[in-house]
Amino acid sequence: MTGQFIPSDISFSLEVFPPKTSGGLEKLLATVDAYTALKPAYITVTCTGGGTDDSVAHIREVTNLISRHAQVPVAAHMTCANRSRTDVDGAIDGFAQDGIRHIVALRGDMLGQNTPYRPHPEGYATTTDFIAGIKARHPEMTVCVAGYPETHPESPSEVFDIDHLKRKVDAGADRVLTQFFFDPEIFLRWRDKVAARGVHAPLIPGLLPILSFPRALDFAKHCNANVPGFLHTMFAGVEPDSIDHKLLAMNVLSHQITRLIEHGVPSFHFYTLNDTLLTKHLCTWMRAGF
Repeated sequence: MTGQFIPSDISFSLEVFPPKTSGGLEKLLATVDAYTALKPAYITVTCTGGGTDDSVAHIREVTNLISRHAQVPVAAHMTCANRSRTDVDGAIDGFAQDGIRHIVALRGDMLGQNTPYRPHPEGYATTTDFIAGIKARHPEMTVCVAGYPETHPESPSEVFDIDHLKRKVDAGADRVLTQFFFDPEIFLRWRDKVAARGVHAPLIPGLLPILSFPRALDFAKHCNANVPGFLHTMFAGVEPDSIDHKLLAMNVLSHQITRLIEHGVPSFHFYTLNDTLLTKHLCTWMRAGF
């Protein structure tokens, strides 16, 4: 292949998580400065703590801080688990008052470990209801939802999972951000199945930089993501802090991206884990278009 390989209109978004200390916040803002220079479409701030009042207040604080600091749109993650509809609506209203116009709407998990999901008795019964509630109160907001190329761990089947995604889009979701995966072919096959089911919202693949292979294995185990055998071979005996590990991680990401672009994928979402080095080089490479 000759000439420019990566189209000039490729876009990407970056996910960060809210640190808990003032020192962590200062470091995050420095990271955001590095990200902003890459001109992402938006930055998302993930939620923690199972939707408690303290965690929602903290994500609102961090989202506002980044929004004021950076010249880039900011999206807030929000879950409906463990909370009444009044509390969830109040939190969304708060983001709207802050000028946040982009919500990543998620169900969330129960606060207890290994506890089956149960809706709050006064809350939104499903993510679909949650999305419809956001759109009813704030039709101007862009709502992103999660998609699972390898099926949500709690779904009884792939068909059930894709049907659930269709319900979320039909309820008003504007975009789908996927759970991370390592094999691009998994996403491409899933994309075809989703389209065949009549889901036409943009599907944005989520990619995870492998900052530490053991840590990536742990993440994958919890979200039902397959780790191909070649990755085990590549990273065997390679220390996470070594330059070899970083180079291998960059190669994995570049392979994923080039393969997906070959098949017409125009947008990407990176789970950065607040890392600057890999994300910066990766996005600089994408912006260069080679």
